[in-house]
Amino acid sequence: MIIVMKPDATPAQVEHVIEKIKELGLKPNVSKGVERTVIGVIGVDDRARVEPLEVYPGVDSVTPIGRSYKLVSRRFHPDNSVILVGPNTAVGGEKIVVMAGPCSVESREQLKAVGDAVKKAGAAFLRGGAFKPRTSPYSFQGLGEEGLKYLREQGDACGLPVVTEVMDTRQVELVVQYADMLQVGARNMQNFDLLREVGQAKKPILLKRGLSSTIEELLLSAEYIASKGNMKIVLCERGIRTFETATRNTMDLSAIPVLKVETHLPVIADPSHGTGSWTYVLPMARAAVAAGADGIMIEVHHAPETAKSDGPQSLKPAKFEMLMKEIRAVAEAIGRSV
Repeated sequence: MIIVMKPDATPAQVEHVIEKIKELGLKPNVSKGVERTVIGVIGVDDRARVEPLEVYPGVDSVTPIGRSYKLVSRRFHPDNSVILVGPNTAVGGEKIVVMAGPCSVESREQLKAVGDAVKKAGAAFLRGGAFKPRTSPYSFQGLGEEGLKYLREQGDACGLPVVTEVMDTRQVELVVQYADMLQVGARNMQNFDLLREVGQAKKPILLKRGLSSTIEELLLSAEYIASKGNMKIVLCERGIRTFETATRNTMDLSAIPVLKVETHLPVIADPSHGTGSWTYVLPMARAAVAAGADGIMIEVHHAPETAKSDGPQSLKPAKFEMLMKEIRAVAEAIGRSV
């Protein structure tokens, strides 16, 4: 349920409605916009429906919501959310951010080579996997805490915030010590215990869409995180599994404008996983920016032919520099910047 207050509603009137909601055993979620205040009601709202809330002083309208996701819904929070990561990097504002780095952290030397290159080209984040969810148990699984240390070291050296994946509830406390942003990967999008755990963390969360998940399921997973008090969530479209085999996944570009309508949370795109081939990464990155993405995540490796994971979809630094130039042009054409 959404309660919209009148533009001239006083703070006392808003507080009166909030107290009434609490008396009903429900949770109010207050969003103060430029012109008016919106109060979202969380919980089973049947009791609230029978209350004549419309006649309370300052109330403009009361509207039930059929969707199960509420906190992340744009109806609850009409204005776009801007998520601050690290001391001064914003996701969701006018500027489109680029997260770049290797799929897996392989060594200090590798990460320095890639980190220096993406920083020079204009990336806003350093990304890299210390814990790797792999289809085969015999594939490279990541360096663990050693990889986290390399990420933090290189992030500090470059002046870039660090984003890396957390795969298990037991890893959250460790990863929080090193990362500025925690990534919940596609395979864990519906790991509800993990979602609850990161919902209690104080770090921003990057939530990737599952391999075969609907947009509604993605938003419900975000709701799990938000329901535990962490509203610092960024959503990521990274391709879904379809019958098509020409690419690794099918990059669902239409998900970007749909999500921008449905939720106030920032939305980024990952064309590296979305296509699985470096050949297609650049055109899909351009398209994602044109579709309204707030950021792009790109895998970059100085020697993709020797990469321990996802070499075929990784850009060399020179190609990444070209990508940055091209998405800047697209961003400028739609009134944004990179």
